[in-house]
Amino acid sequence: MKEMTLQVNLEQGLHARPASAFAKKADTFSSDIFIVKDGRKANGKSILGLMGLAVTQGAQITLQANGIDEELAISELSKMLLSKHEMHI
Repeated sequence: MKEMTLQVNLEQGLHARPASAFAKKADTFSSDIFIVKDGRKANGKSILGLMGLAVTQGAQITLQANGIDEELAISELSKMLLSKHEMHI
């Protein structure tokens, strides 16, 4: 398993639109993807799970990936969270 702790830079946090884009991108990887915030863990491939974490700009989260493409998943998905503006797929 690979993980990275980072501060979310998205201006509006991980609300509906960026959560949807993140989940779609996460779904392109065979690895299991999770985001952990304040001790709560959500499936990174679930829009509702991601929105339930209420990730705001500046929030400290841990991005986890477990599987054959975990390194690529962490690299690509962290770019989405570290960007100030929403990234579209």
